[in-house]
Amino acid sequence: MNIKIDDLTGDQVIKLIKAHLQGMAQVSQPESIHAMALEALRRPEITFWSAWEKDELLGCGALRELDHQHGEVKSMRTASAHLRKGVAKQILQKIIEEARRRGYHRLSLETGAGAAFAPARKLYECFGFHECQPFADYTNDPNSTYMTKEFYH
Repeated sequence: MNIKIDDLTGDQVIKLIKAHLQGMAQVSQPESIHAMALEALRRPEITFWSAWEKDELLGCGALRELDHQHGEVKSMRTASAHLRKGVAKQILQKIIEEARRRGYHRLSLETGAGAAFAPARKLYECFGFHECQPFADYTNDPNSTYMTKEFYH
């Protein structure tokens, strides 16, 4: 698997982001969807990675800098044909490594609270994330789970 920084211009990546947004709309209340659209993922504070096997897109994930000590995991998505193959695990590892390299003290995320998001919550827990209060611009939302991981330098 080759995980690389992506400029979000390739057809496969654009399709995966659209599928991600559609998937969130199917399992989340409209006011509880925090997935970022393509244009938002191109902002300078976002680093976006895509995972490939030869010419086939496996998944993606992003790291948003909230401030010089705090990052946020965004846009974690595995292509449906590659679920349960460890794609998300490897992308999340890449994001965590980059957060450490940048010297962040904390890496946080928002994910859904419903059953459809249980595999994601389990993945994050396996990487040392634990539930926390809303962070950054998030507010209490019964449809969201907020998680964070602290780094000790």
